[in-house]
Amino acid sequence: MKLLIAIVQDQDAPVLVSALVERDFRVTTVATSGGLLRQGQTTLISGVDDERVDEWLAIAEEKCQRRMVPLVLGGDPEHYPWYTPELLEVEVGGAVVFVLNVDRYERL
Repeated sequence: MKLLIAIVQDQDAPVLVSALVERDFRVTTVATSGGLLRQGQTTLISGVDDERVDEWLAIAEEKCQRRMVPLVLGGDPEHYPWYTPELLEVEVGGAVVFVLNVDRYERL
């Protein structure tokens, strides 16, 4: 048994959760935030039998898309009128998944 903890973007979470539930995986979601852009994220927690971990990961890889989003670097123009903001595109999305061994699992 493994414990999978996945961090995904909010816009990918509903599609991923639906796909996992369709394949009889149990999953718990927790609203989280963080990272460079401080955008909304969802953390998924799922107990998975060892032989189904690769299946779970394949679903996550399919449903969690990478995309480019604009990022404005710079200070507040009101406080720094001489500064010209720089617009960059950054890649976000995908999933970060931690796979942990579980010594004991009980469903009560």
